[in-house]
Amino acid sequence: MDLATLRDTDFGLLHGTADAYDRLHGEFGQHLENWRTGVDRRVAATGWTGPTGDAATPALRLTTGELTAARTELGRIGKTLRAGADALVLAQSALRKALEDVRSADMAVDEHGAVSWQAPSAADRHDPDHRRSRDRTAGILAARITTALTEADTVDRALAARLRHYATRAQDGTGLDPAVASRDRLDPTLAPLDLLSGAVPGPGAPPAEVNAWWNGLPADRQQWIVAEHPELVGNRDGIPALARDRANRILLRRYIEEYARDGSPATGQGRRKLEGFRRIEERLLDSAGQEPPVLLLGIGDEGQGRGIISFGNPDTADDVTSLVGGLGTDLQRIGGGDADRAKAVYDAAQRADPTRSTASIAWLGYDAPLSFPEAGDLSRAQGGVDAYRRFLEGQRVTHQGAPAHVTAEGHSFGSLLVGLAARKPTGIAADDVILVGSPGTDAFHASEFSVGADHTYVGAASWDHISHLGWFTRDPASVDFGAHRFAVDGGSPDFTAHSSYWDDGPGEDRTSVDNIGRIVSGHASRITPAAGRHD
Repeated sequence: MDLATLRDTDFGLLHGTADAYDRLHGEFGQHLENWRTGVDRRVAATGWTGPTGDAATPALRLTTGELTAARTELGRIGKTLRAGADALVLAQSALRKALEDVRSADMAVDEHGAVSWQAPSAADRHDPDHRRSRDRTAGILAARITTALTEADTVDRALAARLRHYATRAQDGTGLDPAVASRDRLDPTLAPLDLLSGAVPGPGAPPAEVNAWWNGLPADRQQWIVAEHPELVGNRDGIPALARDRANRILLRRYIEEYARDGSPATGQGRRKLEGFRRIEERLLDSAGQEPPVLLLGIGDEGQGRGIISFGNPDTADDVTSLVGGLGTDLQRIGGGDADRAKAVYDAAQRADPTRSTASIAWLGYDAPLSFPEAGDLSRAQGGVDAYRRFLEGQRVTHQGAPAHVTAEGHSFGSLLVGLAARKPTGIAADDVILVGSPGTDAFHASEFSVGADHTYVGAASWDHISHLGWFTRDPASVDFGAHRFAVDGGSPDFTAHSSYWDDGPGEDRTSVDNIGRIVSGHASRITPAAGRHD
């Protein structure tokens, strides 16, 4: 698709065609119902037997099947046209905004999308910084134009192929075959939403690319995609926090309605997810209008469920921290205990430095172990490493103003995930790492982390049995691990010590959470130190 075609075409006509097919689909549905009640079921109710009756019954069933298949085809065509039109409008909006920005930059663009500018003045001609700046601006604008054209062309070809598919089926009669219609329903290449996905960055796109795409859309298109297709942006790293929150609140309500309606609560995992979704909704409702604002940065039903909740806006906060929970972390915990921990860290960071703003996040982007045998499975943590790294990277990309001070927190099995992420060759987008109640990180020394040993902090209670396990290579609280160990409440000789690091209620020992708050707020030099263990 060329620039002029994408810029000038009125895709509203496609929407009108989709509306016409939708009306036809509805009217044909009424025709089908009239056939079923007025002919098929009425004849069946007569008990008609004999040679003619025996021949009529399968003939009537065949006609009913053909009419049902035809109605299905009409419905899919309407949805396909609408998804294709929506995708083309998105690409068109991105192109038009890029062209506006070209004009604002006092540049020009030719019919192929190449960006140029007028010859510089004599002074600018000898200023290498001026030329580099103009070259960079032109390159960015040209890339945006090329991306919009490429996306539109991809959608255009896919839409044409699908319409040919349905036209062929209408011509050869396969569109009246109920079996073929059923197979189509299960074919992901024919899913209408897949067309719209062609107008957004692919699932493997880095957060910077997603953010550039988002910023290239006009505000009205951003609002439209949040409201109409929240599934495309709610869980995308690189989308600003406030937009993610609006999209995910829509998705959360959909999940609750879907799981309550389709019988999923009858299954253990379905019931667990539904209860978790409801607990998160309760947390959001209870926190409405309070400070700090509570944002839903992620929600999903993949695996055991996904949920990310933030106290404070990470796009504007001076300090951002993301806590990865461990054994037993599920959606209910994200709306309950893990949210309480994130809020406790927020409060502690504010106590440590009330002049700085904070965003404290509870992150569940993996299938955490739900039993001790599962907690011995390294692959569970490995399965969340890339998602966590991408999330932190996305926070860097969407942050406004000076870069935030970012802390990666891991508790229990979650500390293993954080450690694995920090040991990746390219590291993690964090300044400090906090490991709490850790059974190990698969590292021998804190210097293996991208933040370095001097920016790695460990909290381990003397009565925290989990922190003594040493399941994954070496105890992070040991002297030989090389991290800073901070003081915590020693706990009591039971398993409560493993969960008490964030206690901040009246009369409770706040040594641990206050030390965490000092690290998060950039005042790690003020922590109360503790001696490292000896292996």
